[in-house]
Amino acid sequence: MLDKAHADDFRAHFVREPAALRHFPALVLNADYRPLSYYPLSLWPWQETIKAVFLDRVAVLAQYDEVVRSQRETIQIPSVVVLKDYVQPQKRVAFTRFNLFLRDEFCCQYCGSRGDLTFDHVLPRSRGGVTSWENVVAACSPCNLRKGNKLLRGSGLSLRRLPRRPSSEEMRNAGRRFPPNHLHESWLDFLYWDAELEP
Repeated sequence: MLDKAHADDFRAHFVREPAALRHFPALVLNADYRPLSYYPLSLWPWQETIKAVFLDRVAVLAQYDEVVRSQRETIQIPSVVVLKDYVQPQKRVAFTRFNLFLRDEFCCQYCGSRGDLTFDHVLPRSRGGVTSWENVVAACSPCNLRKGNKLLRGSGLSLRRLPRRPSSEEMRNAGRRFPPNHLHESWLDFLYWDAELEP
């Protein structure tokens, strides 16, 4: 374990490291070896990861080839870490724009298109509709404009599925269908994306 002076040496040196080292995030796994979240993927900046290693909060499972140096030590940058203490996943899913889009799989709930998404109140607010999981859906701009403040039956549109409050497990599963653009090879043994496997 580092003493405070040694830790301060590390901190001061990290601040002077080249900006390229910001590009080495670590995949963070819960104590059960599952990611804390899939979407967004639970990643920490390399600085936070090294701090957690020295505070003995995580164990390192894989590392990048890159290193950082202090006056006394050379440290290989972790690419996968696992928490030593289990973090209970949140049971309640926060009602946010991002989570709404994730629940609706980033597609319009009227026509199925994936571009230019906004959100729409199924029962318009002007008619007493509330902003809730059960009344708001992802909608593309053309469908949103077409529906306006009309009731669904008067708009000529129909819902692909009824909106409802998702469970945290459903949101985790939804997130697994959308892997990020970049997955470091050292992460792959710890991630299980719903993607077609290569033969």
